[in-house]
Amino acid sequence: MEKRYQVFVSSTYQDLQEERQEVMHALLELDCIPSGMELFPAANESQWSLIKRVIADSDYYILILAGRYGSCGPEGISYTEMEYRYALSIDKPIIAFIHKDPEMISVKKCEATQEGKEKLLAFRALVEQKLCKKWANPSELGSVVSRSLIQLIKTTPAIGWVRADELPDKEATLELLKLRRQVEELQTELSHARTTAPKGSEDLAQGEELHFFKFIFESKDEEYNAKYWNCEIEITWNNIFGAVAPLMINEASDRSLKSALDNFVKTCSMPLLEQKKELKGQRMYTFSLNGDDFQTTKVQLRALGLITKSEKVRSVKDIQTYWTLTPYGDDMMTRLRAIRRNVAEAQVKMGKLKMKEKK
Repeated sequence: MEKRYQVFVSSTYQDLQEERQEVMHALLELDCIPSGMELFPAANESQWSLIKRVIADSDYYILILAGRYGSCGPEGISYTEMEYRYALSIDKPIIAFIHKDPEMISVKKCEATQEGKEKLLAFRALVEQKLCKKWANPSELGSVVSRSLIQLIKTTPAIGWVRADELPDKEATLELLKLRRQVEELQTELSHARTTAPKGSEDLAQGEELHFFKFIFESKDEEYNAKYWNCEIEITWNNIFGAVAPLMINEASDRSLKSALDNFVKTCSMPLLEQKKELKGQRMYTFSLNGDDFQTTKVQLRALGLITKSEKVRSVKDIQTYWTLTPYGDDMMTRLRAIRRNVAEAQVKMGKLKMKEKK
């Protein structure tokens, strides 16, 4: 929707008619709505009440100050100064435009009395405490107002006005409110999903529960005679997930997950294998997790709501399956892998290792 901004123009009137005309043209060229007391017909309410209401309804306030103080109200303060002070009191965005050289203003456009001159000087001093621009003639004033208002709109955006036929109707407003509620509900569900396991997963093996990992490896003695071994090692599900989760912060292929689990099995089992008398003095190679165990691990992590298949679009030649963390999985990974203050790195929890030579 295209906005138009209402701008209240405050000044003395008789001495600044030409200047006000230039300002009005500048505002209209900016698609703004000029407001000033000369534009309003007589009203039943008091003049000052009307002025305050129009200022409050405006988006911006402009003051033009030259050689006259203006007609005063009951309290001895000019209406121009009263308007300015009221705009200040309601935090209306204000720009004041003060004549560069008051001494060059013709006598007929200046205050005739000493009291008027003193009040004008005091008012000018008050105005100069805030944002001010200077001008010397009507055409320059129009240009300065145009540039200054464009900058003010950028730095201090206001509410503005729009055409009534551009506003959403009642049905559209209700639909927007309905959609907003749906967004809030989805945000709540997403927040809940980040820290909560999916429904039904409470019956599945998880956390610190141990799981048997089956794998094979090769050993060679000093004469390079090779043997192959079938092994089983117990590792907790938290340790299994913690080993592969960082790979899936973006996404990871089946191949990279299998490689990571092979290395994890090797890291976990090596301290135990080195204690086996059958392997004394031998080197160990080619650790490989059992294929069925690898598939079971993926299924289990998926069922626990920790990982999901990646939906990223890729080349038709790429036929691998890719995996990524769910919001809950990302939260769980952070809890498992982030380093806690003054706490040493957690040790991998394992059960017993079983081994026999592969025939």
